[in-house]
Amino acid sequence: MTGDFSSHQPAWQRACNSGNCVEVAIGDGRVRVRDSKDGGDGPVLDFSREEWTVFVDAVRRDQFSLPE
Repeated sequence: MTGDFSSHQPAWQRACNSGNCVEVAIGDGRVRVRDSKDGGDGPVLDFSREEWTVFVDAVRRDQFSLPE
């Protein structure tokens, strides 16, 4: 994981869609995302708030296509 949440543990919140879940933590100007199935031991994606906003806006505009 790039960066740290200063001296505190992030408060992870679960977000699910059709049984697929991720956990998201926001703090210190960063947004971190991890797979909920990893129990906190897997990789963590680390975004600036600006990067996260661009990503979420692109998802809302349906700019991604999934392979079939």
